[in-house]
Amino acid sequence: MPRRHPRTVLDRMRTPRGIPGFLKTASVCALIAGLLSPLSQAAASETANTQAAAAANDYCGSQCSDILPPGQNGNATLAQILLNQAFGTQPEHAEDQLGPYADLAKGHTGLTNDKINTFFNDASFGVPADQVASTLKPAGRSDVTIVRDKKAGVPHITGTTRYGTEFGAGYAAAQDRLWLMDVFRHVGRGQLTSFAGGAPANQGLEQQFWRHAPYSEADLQAQIDNAIATNGERGKQALADAKAYLDGINAYIDASDSGRYFPGEYVLTGHKDSVTNAGTIEHFKITDMVALGSVIGALFGSGGGGEVNNALSLLAAQEKYGVAEGAKVWESFRMRNDPEAVLTVQDGSFPYATKPDDPQGTAIPDAGSVEPEPLVHDRTGSAASAGATGASGEAARTAVSSARRGMSNALVVSGEHTASGHPVAVFGPQTGYFAPQLLLLQELQGPGISARGASFAGLSMYVELGRGQDYAWSATTSGQDIIDSYAVELCQDDYHYLYRGTCTPMEKIEQKNAWKPTTADGTAAGSYTMRVWRTKYGPVESRATVGGKKVAYTSLRSSFLHEADSIIGFQMLNDPEYVKGPESFQKAVQHINYTFNWFYADSQHTAYYNSGDNPVRANGVDAEFPVWARPAYEWRGWDPATNTADYTAPSAHPNSVDQDYYVSWNNKQAKDYTAAPWGNGSVHRGNLLEDRVKKLVQKGGVTRASLVRAMADAALADLRAEDVLPKLLKVINSAPVTDSAAAAAVSKLQAWVAAGGKRTETSAGSKKYADADAIRILDAWWPLLVKAEFEPGLGSEFYEAMAANLPVDESPSAAHGPTGAHAGSSFQYGWWSYVDKDIRAVLGEQVRGPLAREYCGDGNLGACRDSLVSTLKEAAGKTAAQVYPGDDVCSAGDQWCADSINHRTLGGIKHGKISWQNRPTYQQVVEFTSHR
Repeated sequence: MPRRHPRTVLDRMRTPRGIPGFLKTASVCALIAGLLSPLSQAAASETANTQAAAAANDYCGSQCSDILPPGQNGNATLAQILLNQAFGTQPEHAEDQLGPYADLAKGHTGLTNDKINTFFNDASFGVPADQVASTLKPAGRSDVTIVRDKKAGVPHITGTTRYGTEFGAGYAAAQDRLWLMDVFRHVGRGQLTSFAGGAPANQGLEQQFWRHAPYSEADLQAQIDNAIATNGERGKQALADAKAYLDGINAYIDASDSGRYFPGEYVLTGHKDSVTNAGTIEHFKITDMVALGSVIGALFGSGGGGEVNNALSLLAAQEKYGVAEGAKVWESFRMRNDPEAVLTVQDGSFPYATKPDDPQGTAIPDAGSVEPEPLVHDRTGSAASAGATGASGEAARTAVSSARRGMSNALVVSGEHTASGHPVAVFGPQTGYFAPQLLLLQELQGPGISARGASFAGLSMYVELGRGQDYAWSATTSGQDIIDSYAVELCQDDYHYLYRGTCTPMEKIEQKNAWKPTTADGTAAGSYTMRVWRTKYGPVESRATVGGKKVAYTSLRSSFLHEADSIIGFQMLNDPEYVKGPESFQKAVQHINYTFNWFYADSQHTAYYNSGDNPVRANGVDAEFPVWARPAYEWRGWDPATNTADYTAPSAHPNSVDQDYYVSWNNKQAKDYTAAPWGNGSVHRGNLLEDRVKKLVQKGGVTRASLVRAMADAALADLRAEDVLPKLLKVINSAPVTDSAAAAAVSKLQAWVAAGGKRTETSAGSKKYADADAIRILDAWWPLLVKAEFEPGLGSEFYEAMAANLPVDESPSAAHGPTGAHAGSSFQYGWWSYVDKDIRAVLGEQVRGPLAREYCGDGNLGACRDSLVSTLKEAAGKTAAQVYPGDDVCSAGDQWCADSINHRTLGGIKHGKISWQNRPTYQQVVEFTSHR
């Protein structure tokens, strides 16, 4: 089996512009002969012994499964990249999980337990003797063995020493993701363009993440030192594990360099010479892991922020309606604790970040005074192009919004309601679709470690999401508010501020990047400097005046300078002697400061816990808005030297054991637990799971197959069609529809609703939607109807300010949504709850937690109906090319393609598009049959 190797230019979200034409000739064949190298086979007897030991500790009874598209192999040699670019051929195991993953969209309807592994991998421990593809003693070590299976090429790492186990984990990670790991250590340091090229998308990516974590090398090292010093023996073990893991990575770098089977992207980006082998692949060091962790934490595990945007929308509301009425209207749209919101924890109250009765210290900017703090300076060459400045603007908008990538879902049912009497879980993270994937699969077996599952590349010293011997766990992004904005009063000049009464200089942190064209990225030479001004209260994000005083608005995150702390929680999850039941599981994830919802299942119990360092705010502080940077309004117990504070007690976090069922799709966690993102109201994509799982539980006899079917059915549902469209049609049908075009559109929409409101192909691989016209009409109608329904009442300024807080739409083809186009994840952010509540109010139906006033037709049913019919007619007249204008992946008018999932290239290997599904990227299906 060929060794694994990564792909072309880093390119965050773009497809590489291809290898030059001359490389697509017969000369490719000559290159291939010298660049492909075989992987040796090891003795079958030793393999059988190590795998048998792992299988003996497996309590899942062959009922654990998983999937992670496109494939395990994320590395590619130069020859393999050239073959892929020229002929579309794939390295072994590069995309063999993509087909089964895609096939579930049409294959789930008749799914039975015995067919689950048609669409998933068998996630049992070990590898049957007849399924062993290869065995390796990395770097000739006698204390670790890496066995890869035939079906997916997953590494099963078994060590006789702790060091050997972690060495093997690092070696296997580099085999599968070396280029990707290198890319993201540079992203975390804000050095991507210098490393991989100056494409505008690369510029936007490094800017987006570096502004969240502008760390110096000393900052990164200090995180390691702190995590070790404050965690006793476990801290020391984590340091030893990390060093062994890095040794494994670096051993592979040396071996692949000398053997010339390193990832071909190093040649294409100018780091290595394909003829002389000149050039260097830099060894990994421990601070690289912190840089990687800062990217993952910012992307998936840091909720909150957006306080200045909130203040701007409040000002717009008060300008429209007056101070008191404007605040009332604003609060009704904010939906901090909407009584109709779907909840993960069904009982109890967990107050957090609630609205104070008498707000104190709020620092609302003067109208028109807010100016974003520039990040990029001293642009030269291509860095000054329109594309580059546009990418910077998008990165800035993403950075200050509370509408972050949420993604991920979980369906967990207690044994009381299953056919077997054992809990069943179907869960996993939606981490987007990349080539290679950000996550990798592995099994780790060694002293104090026993787990299989997924980990982020470069951080895979432990399994981060997966299964242990008799339990499984997973997470979804929770997004509770751990980020606050402070107004620091300026003194002396724009770079000094008052800190507890003393005029204090801001700290300047800079990263200078320069690039030149390469084979992989032809972007012309250019350079710029990223500059962040840091204060004790966090980095500066914008400047304004408050009551005429000049201020800088900063962003303080509780996990800032603490991304490394979570390593202890992951270590515990991998330790079979620590996690023995739901209570110890909950204690383990309490050590993780990322804002996640954690789910657990074994053969007897289920459990849930919401993690994150939730700061204890001063009495009267409203977490929705900026506050003055003064001691009275600081986090309680806050130490600016270490950015530590008092945090809410574990019991105050939403938590539960053995609830009838749990669902999560980044929805509200529990009653009174304020949702940081906007839009957690009566209609949320979490309802798609809640409705289906609740029916299964009421019926009883839940199986793995029935829970997968529920997940897969929800993954094809258009949330608007299922939960909002019937009410819109009810308004329209309140009187006869006499216009023929509108009537035809209504008929198509009604038929689609009756058919289930799914976005699904006519048949597998047809690339044509059933109910295509109805889908086109709704996609065109939604933004039109929302604007017509709300803008007249809100006024243009307030309407636009609200749309900045919460995007109007996030359909699969809505490239303007926070997730972007072709990303799978859809319907998290949108105005569905606003439309739902308003339309129900106009219809005279009961609404708990209504909007402050009625907007559609100014509350008049007839006028509302006229508005809906008019915009529906306009939408029905739009052609497919107008609704789906095309992009660099799809031609205009191709509806299926506009929705499709496209693995965004982070290297040299491309994959084909697959039909849209709204489901986790990595996913487990588990049902344990026994317990230790």
